[in-house]
Amino acid sequence: MTREPMALAYVGLAQFIPMLLLLMPAGDLIDRYNRKVILMISWGVQAFCGTILFVFSALKLQDLRLIYAALMLYGCARAFTGPALQSLLPQIVPRDQLPSAIATNSVIMRCSTVGGPLIGGYLYWLGGAELTYSVCVAAFIAGILFLAPVATPFAGKPVELGSSAWGRFTAGIAFIRSRPIILGTISLDLFAVLLGGVVALLPIYAHEVLNLGPQGLGMLRASMSLGELGVGIYLSMRPLQRNVGMTMFIAVGLFGVANLVFALSTLFWLSCLALLVAGAADMVSVFIRSALVQFSTPDNMRGRVNAVNMLFIGSSNELGEFRAGTSASLVGAIPAAIMGGVCTLGVVGAWMTGFKSLRQVDRFADASPPDVLQAQPVKS
Repeated sequence: MTREPMALAYVGLAQFIPMLLLLMPAGDLIDRYNRKVILMISWGVQAFCGTILFVFSALKLQDLRLIYAALMLYGCARAFTGPALQSLLPQIVPRDQLPSAIATNSVIMRCSTVGGPLIGGYLYWLGGAELTYSVCVAAFIAGILFLAPVATPFAGKPVELGSSAWGRFTAGIAFIRSRPIILGTISLDLFAVLLGGVVALLPIYAHEVLNLGPQGLGMLRASMSLGELGVGIYLSMRPLQRNVGMTMFIAVGLFGVANLVFALSTLFWLSCLALLVAGAADMVSVFIRSALVQFSTPDNMRGRVNAVNMLFIGSSNELGEFRAGTSASLVGAIPAAIMGGVCTLGVVGAWMTGFKSLRQVDRFADASPPDVLQAQPVKS
């Protein structure tokens, strides 16, 4: 519309800041009220935002303030979507099938992340912005219709409704701090991705190190996604059963080693292989982290804990790209990538020493807290 790069930057900012600010209040509400209803409302708000953007496009309205306002409302709704969806999963899936469901959910989310922009681009080419927004709105409405008949019993002690919002927030933080398995799991992923991620450096490597064009850069990106999807599909069919704590440390360590190989590689095939291994290791880590958080958290705390988890994930991705870009501008892309891989291995060593209980987890069920109470209805 404006052909200004900063306009695109503000698009991301308009969605990210509201989501960042509302994640913790959203987690509190998700623990107090019916999660299915909250998720349906958030999808409805996102469908409304898509409708607004459809109308703006159809009427040729180009007021950026209105567009950013719609995107900010969309970001507010997204703050509820992630924690509600993650907290809802254990309520509708039998406990013995939860690892497979988590792996399947991770694969679907990754496919959506990779395939969404491709489908959106094709729809835009096929019918312009109006068709793209229409399909988005239809997808949200379909999600609401499919979710509506699903029974969602509440499986934990109701949150004390008389307590203050700040008290409930601090109770959630205190719970995470008191559970080394949860704290170690989400913080390990945070610092590993924050310090070791190389995704932001791929364009620099493709152009300056490997002498590749746009197609080569696309293959580098596809290599990591292929590793993630392949392992995710395998885990959805044969989920990990034993030595889950140690396996997570091995996966994060392998992620760091693969990034080191990529950092030092000047061969295209070796770089693709390293990224494929990094993607596969990252998916193992994501799967174990998601399962451990779900198994370690009583149902009445899942909203707040998953909100913190989503906050850590968002922060690691956004700040990780900033860290990589800043380091590359200061010392160069290759030293920045090397430092990232070394730091990841350092984090693994430090966390193995500092979180022994996480390292010693054998089965996912071993992480279940003793104070998970029996199912009872939630306020709707």
